[in-house]
Amino acid sequence: MISQVLAVIIFLAMFALVITEKFERCYVTLLCGLATLVLVFGICMHSTSAILETLNLRSIFTMEFWRVSKEASESSSGINWATIIFIAGMMIMVEGMARVGFFRWLCLNIAKLVHYQTIPIFITFMIMSAVLAMFIDSITVILFLAAVTVELAQLLKFNPVPMILAEIFCANLGGSATMCGDPPNIIIGTSLGYSFFDFILNTGIIAGISLVVVVIYFYLVFRKELAQSSGEKISANQYPSPKDAITDQTGFIISTIIFLCAVVLLVTHGKTGLTVAFIGTFIALATLITSAKYSKEILSKVDYKTLLFFIGLFMVVGGLEQTGILKVIANFIGKISNGNVKLMIAIIIWVSAIASAFVDNIPFAATMIPIIKSLAATQNVSLPVLAWSLSMGTDIGGSATPIGASANVVGTSVSAKSGHPIGWGEYCKKVAPATILVLIITTICIFVRYC
Repeated sequence: MISQVLAVIIFLAMFALVITEKFERCYVTLLCGLATLVLVFGICMHSTSAILETLNLRSIFTMEFWRVSKEASESSSGINWATIIFIAGMMIMVEGMARVGFFRWLCLNIAKLVHYQTIPIFITFMIMSAVLAMFIDSITVILFLAAVTVELAQLLKFNPVPMILAEIFCANLGGSATMCGDPPNIIIGTSLGYSFFDFILNTGIIAGISLVVVVIYFYLVFRKELAQSSGEKISANQYPSPKDAITDQTGFIISTIIFLCAVVLLVTHGKTGLTVAFIGTFIALATLITSAKYSKEILSKVDYKTLLFFIGLFMVVGGLEQTGILKVIANFIGKISNGNVKLMIAIIIWVSAIASAFVDNIPFAATMIPIIKSLAATQNVSLPVLAWSLSMGTDIGGSATPIGASANVVGTSVSAKSGHPIGWGEYCKKVAPATILVLIITTICIFVRYC
């Protein structure tokens, strides 16, 4: 009982400190994780096995960690090293692509393709944001897309805020479509053993339907504002050349090949038996070996704080799992739904969405995975259906507020630095309705298809 109370206190303290943002969140989770190991497992439980299971280091040295299509079932207990390794590999690959100017080249090419017209740029950038976020971390997508949007806004004399808001939402929506799009999906996929295709055929279909509706929604909401550009005619030679965005021609070709290899490996890993941990390691090594001259530069730009944040987070959630708290929560949800599958799904979707709108959706997703596993086991509900509900709820709910997802924070920061600050009121007024719209679509789609 004492261990359970202490595990809950540590978890709530971690959440509170992360929300206040007074301290680096990686330090918060690592300290809380250490407190879980020492106070909960060591002093209260006197359990060495709980510490070893939470650290989960043994899983890395097993064959199935690298070679089978499904991760070991133990990976959801404690630190999910498959998630850590895969995200680290993707970060290294993305930094290699950024160094050679891949993202700016892509954005400028699309702008050139639509003849630098504001409304077509608005629509194509929304679609590109969603498509890129299916394979690349949404933070990176928004970082470069928003920067190019600001550059084009200054050239074409339009307000970049509507475009940035739409890009942020579409990045989060696109991230929900695949296993590698958003961190919550990576955690869900590696913990429950789902493949890239599992997500595409389930959350991907919902995201695709939603994207059509969202593009229409944002067009109707912002069309007048975007049409109010100065209308000044600009000569063709004033437009930025996509070729100038490429800083290293050879590196550009190599980075593109590595990116395409990563996509192929992710799409086929369900059949090849290569795990995401293997894929992450492979693309990281390929990037560093082919860019040996710039390897130190690439490694220095990797977001190690986010990786440490994940490690600490998994340890704290492991404390809740080892002490049985997550089973208690699962039983509570089961009692509320009283065996009603639709009500249970609705609770997971909407509670996940509301929570993710105000707190980081990554720790919430990590906390909910053992809960939905317990619900599936005790309430006779399909685990995949609960997983898709959790995925869409956390990914989409995080779009509702400026702090709900990391991509939101990055996008609004880029806009503010360019002299176009986005307040809570403006953000929520335009983006929250889109969030509710997609959540309604998600709920209906899951009810119709699975219930």
